Amino acid sequence: MNVQVLADHKLSSVAPFKPYNNVEKKEVELILVKEQNGVQYTSSSIVPPPRISYPTGSSEEVDRETWGKKIDFLLSVIGFAVDLANVWRFPYLCYKNGGGAFLIPYVLFLVIAGMPLFYMELALGQYNREGAATVWKICPIFKGVGYTVIIIALYVGFYYNVIIAWSLYYLLSSFTHELPWLKCGNAWNSVNCTDPKVFNVSFLTNGTKYSKDKNTPAAEYYERGVLHVHESHGIHDLGLPRWQLTLCLVVVVIILYFSLWKGVKTSGKVVYITATMPYVVLLVLLIRGITLPGAMDGIKAYLHIDFKQLNNATVWIDAATQIFYSLGAGFGVLIAFASYNKFNNNCYRDALLTSTVNCVTSFFSGFAIFSVLGYMAKKHNVNIEEVATEGAGLVFIIYPEAISTLPGSTFWAIVFFIMLLTLGIDSSMGGMEAVITGLTDDFKIFKRNRKLFTFVTAFGTFLVALLCITKGGIYVLTLLDTYAAGTSILFGVLIEAIGVSWFYGVDRFSEDIERMMGFKPGLYWRLCWKFVSPAFLLFVVIASIVNSTELKYDDYIFPSWANLIGWGIALSSMLFVPIYAIYKFLSVRGTCRERIAYCITPEHEHHLVAEGNIRQFKDDCASELLRDPLPRMGMRAGEKPLEDLFHSKETGSSC
Repeated sequence: MNVQVLADHKLSSVAPFKPYNNVEKKEVELILVKEQNGVQYTSSSIVPPPRISYPTGSSEEVDRETWGKKIDFLLSVIGFAVDLANVWRFPYLCYKNGGGAFLIPYVLFLVIAGMPLFYMELALGQYNREGAATVWKICPIFKGVGYTVIIIALYVGFYYNVIIAWSLYYLLSSFTHELPWLKCGNAWNSVNCTDPKVFNVSFLTNGTKYSKDKNTPAAEYYERGVLHVHESHGIHDLGLPRWQLTLCLVVVVIILYFSLWKGVKTSGKVVYITATMPYVVLLVLLIRGITLPGAMDGIKAYLHIDFKQLNNATVWIDAATQIFYSLGAGFGVLIAFASYNKFNNNCYRDALLTSTVNCVTSFFSGFAIFSVLGYMAKKHNVNIEEVATEGAGLVFIIYPEAISTLPGSTFWAIVFFIMLLTLGIDSSMGGMEAVITGLTDDFKIFKRNRKLFTFVTAFGTFLVALLCITKGGIYVLTLLDTYAAGTSILFGVLIEAIGVSWFYGVDRFSEDIERMMGFKPGLYWRLCWKFVSPAFLLFVVIASIVNSTELKYDDYIFPSWANLIGWGIALSSMLFVPIYAIYKFLSVRGTCRERIAYCITPEHEHHLVAEGNIRQFKDDCASELLRDPLPRMGMRAGEKPLEDLFHSKETGSSC
């Protein structure tokens, strides 16, 4: 056995090598052995296939938990990607931006950017078997972006769980003979509450859109009965948390905790319900919706084609941002989920399948939504545009109002809010799993105490979420929704794409994928990763900044200090990128050139930096390094102890 002492270096993982040129059905496997004295030895052996095996690394990597079944992973990814935005945002965007014509930029951005980014994150997590932070052992200087996406996922949990709590509150309120938002005359109603069944709609709205009218029973139930926003004068006047919503929030956090405390073995089973239930409910709601009078008018409005809208830059910006947020790239969730896959799982097929399912779900949900909006328009004798809206106004005011007028309204309300609850739960599970996996992989003390750490994470999100269920909580939620995962998440994914494609290298990344699945990504994917996806993300980042407006909720305009707090929240996550890069550069030893080399070189090749044999700094040998498979394993042809074994006519190198 040839032995070489590797001083001051820990080789974290070495992938199998598939020789070229007539070396048939043999693979070279580098086996790392760490003796009790801490000295590492490298031994080489010729082993017969398997064609693909796990990267050799620490015992913790070898013993890493995996999904119980492949379907657990697929449902978890679909459950995370398919969230409330698929129901409350896409249908309205499609209607507003040219109907069927909107699908042109939407599908275009899906193909050239959405799917490539989705594929990249799945492959990145699966190959390295690490969370969003430690996955950057491939290019240490970018580890800060891992912390960025983890912090963003944590911030989103602060307010996203509140929306789930609202859904639970509505669900519990639906178990009555008469839905509470059907009529005026309740304790929460104002003297201005007017029933649209009694008065003419044009009289009620006074020239404003019906969907924006604040005096309908459904609108007053949401704002006065649930949120109690009328008792607050603004973000400076929050008050105490409402006990009803606090109890709902406690239930949501308990569900999340017990879904995640044992890892993917438990969460992978929960999604059997939370990921499939929305599809069953959407189908039931669609069947009921198309039987309503006016439903076809609503669907026609949803699908109408107006190609002139494509001349509007806003349409393209909406399509780009929607495809990005809809697929959920950049939150660290896809990396975390994929890290629990088997090494040779076909993540390429998974990426195509799950991203397609997500977008088809968005399109399909529009039929269920607009069939009911068409019914609402006909019932009130107004145009579709009067009742069409997005966001919380759609799912907590307009749609519930429509349901309340149907025979068997209690049943339909229960079904609808179960859908919202399950849509939110599995997406929130994904975000929290990204935080837990990302930090437990980085800090082993958290991994050894996963149950306790999961509890602390869940309880921490609960404490901050209490701010969002006060009488002025809607203002805090709006602030977090705008700044916590707005420009910051776009920035994070842009840096992630640059780090993988330009610093780690598309060629090296493609080789990693080949080791897992036996084939390299095609030219199309490599071009998208290196040029198209970064350009797309840069476009979305610039568009989000240019189109940013003053922060407001309905007619309430936030004070300037609130905007400063918002940007502080955004910067608190983004600053991890430059701060960690500076820390990493200063923490390594050597000349400036050597420090840069250590920072941009995968950790398992750091010994090559000391030897001056680093790929990025060897321009004269670049083409040879791409041909010679040995550097993929962190070794150079001609380097002891492998020279005698491999420096032959078949595998020799003159570089």
